[in-house]
Amino acid sequence: MLASSLLVVSAVVAQAPAAGVPLFNGIDLTGWVNVNTGPQTWTVGKDVDGTPVIVCSGHPTGVLRTEKMYENFVIEFDYSHRTPTTNAGFFVWSDAITAPGQPFTRSIEVQVMDGIEAKENVNGKDELIYTSHGDIFSIHGSHMKPDRPHPAGWERCLPLERRAKPAPEWNHYKITGDHGTLKLEVNGKEVSGGYDITPRKGYLCLESEGGEVWFKNLRITELPPASPALAPEMVATSDVGFRSIFNGTDLTGWKQDGDAAKHWTVKDWVLSYDGKGSTLWSEESFGDFEMIVDWRWTGDDQGKVRRPKFAADGSDLKDANGLVETVEIGERDSGIFLRGNDKSQVNIWAWPAGSGEVWGYRTDASMPPEVRAACTPKKAADKPIGAWNRFLIRMKGDVLNVWLNGEHVIVDATLPGVPSNGPIALQHHGSSIDFANVYVRELK
Repeated sequence: MLASSLLVVSAVVAQAPAAGVPLFNGIDLTGWVNVNTGPQTWTVGKDVDGTPVIVCSGHPTGVLRTEKMYENFVIEFDYSHRTPTTNAGFFVWSDAITAPGQPFTRSIEVQVMDGIEAKENVNGKDELIYTSHGDIFSIHGSHMKPDRPHPAGWERCLPLERRAKPAPEWNHYKITGDHGTLKLEVNGKEVSGGYDITPRKGYLCLESEGGEVWFKNLRITELPPASPALAPEMVATSDVGFRSIFNGTDLTGWKQDGDAAKHWTVKDWVLSYDGKGSTLWSEESFGDFEMIVDWRWTGDDQGKVRRPKFAADGSDLKDANGLVETVEIGERDSGIFLRGNDKSQVNIWAWPAGSGEVWGYRTDASMPPEVRAACTPKKAADKPIGAWNRFLIRMKGDVLNVWLNGEHVIVDATLPGVPSNGPIALQHHGSSIDFANVYVRELK
């Protein structure tokens, strides 16, 4: 059932039928991918006149994207915020999954917002810095030059005039993307744009950001692609099979034994742990797989301690007098358990060696020297306490590779005796920590 707001009569902007082919079949969400939100975030309903609509609940924060990438196009659609002062967006030339530490993808955002604007003091003058009338701007690593300079120097184009109608009335957007330029028409008139955009081929996304919004009459006309074809850096990252195993809404898909739900809580798109409960295990098991997971330290550390530096072979580093070299740190500890056991653990901690270390193998004196050395991080690649980090973990056969913030910190580490299959766990080790953007893809 849809929200009661479906019964509200909506004023419809008078428009000639849009050209092109539908992006929405009016029946279900075939052709779209729920990137990082819950199953209730995106549903299909009907407006009071019987027109099919995509209903976005606004919770949790995240995106629904097309299955297909697009390069040059003309897109038209109508949107209606169901209550005043709510937020959403339409993303263009987007990556397949969310940016590190963000609920949104790298892309160009075409603002879909109602009744919200802000001013900021810029060089001693109050300047309008964003509006609800069709701003266009780059987010999370994309780039563009606005058609008109932004007062604060942002990569954001403010609209020439205010043409958007207030909630719950319908507004019509026409977006033209062509060879790295973007133009937006609001209710029949061009108001904003940008150029020299990178990337300039990618997915299209509808954004969920806190308020109920409907979309309808989504249609696209594709324009000829670039010739010669775009260079790789001009193309967004493609879908390689990653799927979210955390829905940003609740602990569905995770074992909620004992008091897990009390200590592992969902705060919009973030899974927050208070450090006082137990390890959280996935219900699903995995054999060969790749995993992406973002994490950041929260709250206070567990006290000041001295921890050793490691040599390249995994042993404690010693000074000229044979004494172990140590560094004082604020103790923080967690990790990712692979294939159902805590020995094959990708460590998260504040030790000088950096996160990614495989404690159970590095410290096992029965393991060959080459195993222990390979389980030692090649470098400390952690970001400062409180900042988001991203792991890419690959487990294939008994060989582990780990990238932290783009650095290859564990390289072809063989883990003798590791199980061939098992669940994944987010480790309890007494420290408060946030996780987000938990994606897995199984390797054939």
